[in-house]
Amino acid sequence: MKKLVFLLAFLGFAFLAEAKTYPETTLKTMIPTPKDSVVIEFGKAGRIVIMVESLADFEKLKGMNINQIIAELGIQENKATGEVTLVELHKKDGSVKEIVWVNENGPETEVRVGRMRIFVDESGADTKVKIESDPKDENPSFKTDFGVDLGINNFLQEGGLPTSDQPYAAKGWGSWNVGLNLLGSQRLSDSWKWNFGLGFQWYTFKFENRDFQAVRGQDQISFVERTDVTGVKSKLSASYLTAMTLLEINLGKNKDKGLTLAAGPYIGYRLGGRSKFVYQDTDAEELKEKINTGLYLENLRYGLRAEIGFGKAITFFGTYDMNELFQEGKGPALNPITFGIKLINLD
Repeated sequence: MKKLVFLLAFLGFAFLAEAKTYPETTLKTMIPTPKDSVVIEFGKAGRIVIMVESLADFEKLKGMNINQIIAELGIQENKATGEVTLVELHKKDGSVKEIVWVNENGPETEVRVGRMRIFVDESGADTKVKIESDPKDENPSFKTDFGVDLGINNFLQEGGLPTSDQPYAAKGWGSWNVGLNLLGSQRLSDSWKWNFGLGFQWYTFKFENRDFQAVRGQDQISFVERTDVTGVKSKLSASYLTAMTLLEINLGKNKDKGLTLAAGPYIGYRLGGRSKFVYQDTDAEELKEKINTGLYLENLRYGLRAEIGFGKAITFFGTYDMNELFQEGKGPALNPITFGIKLINLD
C-alpha cells in the first residue's frame, strides 16, 4: 500500500526532475478551478481521488470501467524482490529508463525518482527518511583529470650532454621538473584518444660544479667561479605556462589496459627565471644569493612530448625543447630535456 502513497507523493516531483534531465519534456501549468471530487476508498488506507470539472464530466466518468483503467496502468510487482516500476521512459533507440521505481522490503522502502533516491525505514519507533542523489551521467568518451609531472632535467648541446668540465653541466639528481596540469581526453575510437592540457611547469638545473654561479652580465649570462667562498649548491630555474596536445594509441585489447603510446607538441610562455647560489663564508655560515637571470632566457619554449603507459598503473614521459634555453648570443646553446613519471587523478 505504501507504493501507491509514494506514487501520489512523488509523481509531481518525478516529472519536474525529468524535465531538468530531458528538457524536451513540456510541463503544463494547471490553473486551479472549482472542482467536485469523487473519493473511492478500499482496503485499510487505500484511496483514489477523481476530480471532475462539471456534471458532464461526471456523466462520462460513470461510463468508464475502473478495473480497465487500473489494468492499463501496467503496474507489476516482482514477487521475489518486491520491486515495482511505476513510470518508464522509452527512448528512440529502444532503451528504457526507469523514472519512478519502488522497492518495498518489509519495514524498509526505497523509492527512486529520476536521479533522486528516497529511503524510508519504519523498523524502529521513529520513521527515518534519507534522500540521496546519484551523480549526473557524463559523456564516457570525454574525461578530465588533474595531472602531476615529476621529472629530471638536463641539457643537450650539439647532440650530447655537456661534459663535467663545463660550468653549466647539469647534475641529474637535484635538477627537478614539476608540472601541474589540467588534462582533457577525447576518445576517438576504441584504440585512439586525443589528449590536451594546460598547466604550469617548473624547471630546475643543478650544476655539477657547485663553485660556479650563474650571473647576469652586461650583455649575456656568465658562469663565474667563486673562489672567495666555498660553494654548496648552484642552480638555475625557470617557470612556464604550458599548453600541450598529444595523440594516444592503445595497443591492448581493453581500452583502459595494455600498452599506450602518445606523442605531440607543446608550447610554453616563461613566467620567471633566476639563479640560486648557496655557499659557506669564512665562518662556515651557510648563506644564499638569488639573482634574476630571466633577461637572457627565451620567453617562449616549444618542443615535443612523448609518453609510454602501462594501463592506468604508470605512465612515463619525456620532453625535448626544440628551441634553446637562452636567447641567441646571450648564453650557451642548450636545449633542455626531461624524463619523468606522470601521475593522474583517475576517476
